[in-house]
Amino acid sequence: MKTTRQYTMRVRAEQAEQTRLRISRAAVELAGERPLTACTLSAIADRADVSVQTVLRIFGSRDELFRQAIERTSAEVRGERPVDADDVRASLGALVDHYESRGDLVLLLLGQETWEPLAAAAVGRGKAAHREWAATLFAAELDPLPDAMHERSVDLLVAATDVFTWKLWRRDLARTRDETLDRMLELVAAVIDRIRPDPGRAPGS
Repeated sequence: MKTTRQYTMRVRAEQAEQTRLRISRAAVELAGERPLTACTLSAIADRADVSVQTVLRIFGSRDELFRQAIERTSAEVRGERPVDADDVRASLGALVDHYESRGDLVLLLLGQETWEPLAAAAVGRGKAAHREWAATLFAAELDPLPDAMHERSVDLLVAATDVFTWKLWRRDLARTRDETLDRMLELVAAVIDRIRPDPGRAPGS
């Protein structure tokens, strides 16, 4: 009897977690399609095929739902953007694939960050994570630099690999995924060449 009860409790816990995950993903999906003000509890519940009462019972409030959704998505994004300093092309390829999957969502949130606190929180985490990603991937080139040049160089690498750079090539100029990756690699290589020590070049020239 005890074993049966434990099994039943485990099944219920797994079902509850699946429902939580489905609601969280529904919120993220809607946030990629419309402004956050239009991502109402009713719309999220409909997308997740649950009631509003179920959403509130699990998360307590809309803000808490989005807070947890941001946490979960941030963890997923870290897995989508591996860092391999020995294979920059593969790392940048993973980054481009991440943009292919989530870039339009990020751009929509960026357009709301000045007036929507939830969007500001989401993209704020993303900006910090992207800067850390760039600094980690190119640490071998960056670490020997003096502080001021290190910060400037990270700025350049962040810009070379930014979602807006991806948007320029993929959305505005309709380049292919591979063309976008090649251009990003070329831009990054130019930055790295610029910051590598050159005895014949004056600092900052």
